[in-house]
Amino acid sequence: MAKPFTIGIEEEFQLVDRQTGQLYPGIQTVLEHGQAIFGEQIKAEMLQPTVELISEVLPDIPTARKEMRTARAKLARLVGEEGLALISAGTHPTALWQEQPKTPHERYNELEEEYQDVARSILIFGLHVHVGVEKKEMAVTLMNQLRTWLPHLLALSTNSPFWAGRHTGLKSYRSVVWKPFPRSGIPEVFPSWNDFDAYVQALIKTGSIDNGKKIWWDIRPHPFFNTVEFRIFDMPGTVEYTIAIAALCQALVAKLTRLNKAGLWTPMLSSHFIEENKWHAMRSGLDAEVIDYVQGRRHSMRESISELLDFVDDVIDDLGSRPEIDHLRGVLEDKHGTGADQQIAIYQETGNLDDVVQFLMQQTMKGIQESWGA
Repeated sequence: MAKPFTIGIEEEFQLVDRQTGQLYPGIQTVLEHGQAIFGEQIKAEMLQPTVELISEVLPDIPTARKEMRTARAKLARLVGEEGLALISAGTHPTALWQEQPKTPHERYNELEEEYQDVARSILIFGLHVHVGVEKKEMAVTLMNQLRTWLPHLLALSTNSPFWAGRHTGLKSYRSVVWKPFPRSGIPEVFPSWNDFDAYVQALIKTGSIDNGKKIWWDIRPHPFFNTVEFRIFDMPGTVEYTIAIAALCQALVAKLTRLNKAGLWTPMLSSHFIEENKWHAMRSGLDAEVIDYVQGRRHSMRESISELLDFVDDVIDDLGSRPEIDHLRGVLEDKHGTGADQQIAIYQETGNLDDVVQFLMQQTMKGIQESWGA
């Protein structure tokens, strides 16, 4: 029998010139040379300075810890042979979307025709985490409850404070760029899988979309796989941080599954309330205040995330993810905060965005050097 709560991780990396740190449209060469190494595990995105790295189905976090380090090391070596490097962050601090060439592909041509500048400006980089569930019905049940913590998950991953050479004042400007897309943001509650599927089929029959993958919510039941897919994250700066976030997603799914099987449910908030907290997370990250609409109280994001980590604590040893959850506890206590906080601190110290870019290149390589020989 397959292990429950399998994991899939999709990472969108920036391709940059190794010397200057500026975005470079190198995806075609990377795909051509990387096919023999990665097969279908690397893909293009809308704009050519992006490469997506897709994991295999991973049975557990200890395996993910090993496999994702090795995969990132192989990808870094591959692009390095082309004079390029990787950056792992939600936006590039200085790049302009108007200067980035589109990847030549029918799908991207269709997106550009449909969404115009909304699609052309999508110079953003995110992390998606899939967690396996027993059946599609459970995916919808879990999504309804997991929505409440999406702002907390975003706050932990904030790593895009700069856009087009400007300090935006927001910790996740990537979320702002993504917001105009239709069928994005926080989904409403769906009573059952049949209700969700009826919604998808209505959109397909009316020609609004051609398949369920064009529903781009911050969390969704995957239309083709038995997974819950978390889509709200900025790309974290390091592979360690990426695995820690994946571990928290898995732990939340495991904990809620256990509770639901015991006949217990967590509250399901209106998307309007969750969007309020999401705004605070976008704006201020871990320094935000978050509103507990169930108990009618306002407290710090750090306190609320700490309570969330306590909530999943009784499942993480079974999942083998205590080191990752401890890493997140360390982030809450560390004055350096998230990737966004670190980027801002460097900029405030030096006043130079090139220093921020160099920092991001170094962070992306952190923790994978031991995998170079893999």
